[in-house]
Amino acid sequence: MTYIVGVQTVFEVIGEPNRRAILSLLASSERSVGEIEGQLRMTQPTVSKHLRVLRDAGFVEAQVYAQRRVYRLKPEPLKELDDWLEQFRRFWTPHVDALERYLDRMDQSTPTNKGEAK
Repeated sequence: MTYIVGVQTVFEVIGEPNRRAILSLLASSERSVGEIEGQLRMTQPTVSKHLRVLRDAGFVEAQVYAQRRVYRLKPEPLKELDDWLEQFRRFWTPHVDALERYLDRMDQSTPTNKGEAK
């Protein structure tokens, strides 16, 4: 039961679009609150509110450098989510593999435009 509550909490945290946007931004590099505000065009109170939720849930951590607080992604909660999703991959993996094979066949059968005048 504790595991189910934990997964529910993870879904509640990442279910909010602004928090997903912040996580996506932090996936590429550490960012200050001001950088997140600028990139996502959110107000400072909104960014701070979402960062607090993400920090409390263990998705991000902050480093303080003088007056500046820099946030970075902590991937462990996402690993838990990935582990839970593993049981469902069997439903979509064959379809993705089939699509890849189909696209490869299309790519091989498409003539190249080399030598044609434009």
